[in-house]
Amino acid sequence: MSDSKLIEARPNVRQIKPYSPGKPIWEVKRELGLEEVVKLASNENPLGPSPKAVEAIIRSLSELHRYPDVLASELKQELARRLGLSERELIVTNGADELITLISETYLEPGDDIVIPAPVFGEYEFGAKLMGANVKAVPLEPGFGYDVSRLLAAVTPRTKLLYLCSPHNPAGTYLPAKELDRLLAALPEKVLLVLDAAYSHYATAEDYTDGLEHVRAGRQVLVLQTFSKIYGLAGIRVGFGAAPAAVIESILKVKEPFNVNALAQAAAAAALADEAHLEASRRLNTAGREQLYAAFRKLGIPYTESMSNFVLCQPGPAADSIAAQLLSRGIIVRSGGTWGLPEHIRVSVGTAEENDKFIRALDEIMSLNDLERRPEASQSAGQ
Repeated sequence: MSDSKLIEARPNVRQIKPYSPGKPIWEVKRELGLEEVVKLASNENPLGPSPKAVEAIIRSLSELHRYPDVLASELKQELARRLGLSERELIVTNGADELITLISETYLEPGDDIVIPAPVFGEYEFGAKLMGANVKAVPLEPGFGYDVSRLLAAVTPRTKLLYLCSPHNPAGTYLPAKELDRLLAALPEKVLLVLDAAYSHYATAEDYTDGLEHVRAGRQVLVLQTFSKIYGLAGIRVGFGAAPAAVIESILKVKEPFNVNALAQAAAAAALADEAHLEASRRLNTAGREQLYAAFRKLGIPYTESMSNFVLCQPGPAADSIAAQLLSRGIIVRSGGTWGLPEHIRVSVGTAEENDKFIRALDEIMSLNDLERRPEASQSAGQ
């Protein structure tokens, strides 16, 4: 059948660019014929899932012929208890990505506006474009900081949603608690602030907040969380949102009935109780960030201090080439071009051994690239 006879997608859909994920380990092994690959591209927990979560999955396997709980009741009960919220203020979804889409479907119509920082995680824009809404991007400050005044200035009578990502992806920066207070005090009541706190468990700054205190106070805030990062459950897709009950009730109207599978629900509930795994993951990440910082300083590569489980560095115009050379050595990182940062690379924090492999490979590549830029040095080296 020729293309001219195919049914056309909606104009909004034709404008959407598909999400581009980091390459999986198996694909790199197959393409490059490598036996060992280190993946530092997708901000996964290098310690793996909570052992308690794995045990919960195994216990649940015999019930796979049953539909999952449509409300994820057990998980919501545990979340409500731990977070000091009511179950009516919580929604469990198939990863935080699904919740972003559900928020868009609930609130956005053609001609509405959303405000986002730039650069940032692409799913916020995806949800808006899916519904025919306009995206108003507010550039971050030098050093990837937030400017609350500029965010507020971007709000118009057509604005429905304002997205923040704190800690920020891909920079790892954050919005201090006092600045969040200032933003909420000035934000019109009809605008829902969506605070993506997917990486909140890794934040160590004393003035960081995940925003949940504003949900408890009944403000127009929806906080996104995920089990894909510190809990190590990216492979089974489960996340949740916390917001005033009226907001949750509206979003539930567009949610698919069995959106979170039974294994994900059981694993997430068990992972919440595994404090040892959570603390070990935090310690490993804090030490790993310092390991990467030290290496970047030694190599003279600028970087942004991070409150997340990744570090954004700036090796310069050769960043894409460096990422490709790392890939050829079996080390997967994320090129900054994804976010319009062609001179940057985002590196997930791995184990100490994984970080060391990345650092040694980066050192070799930087040295080789330096020799190639200085022909006289290359010639001397060959004599």
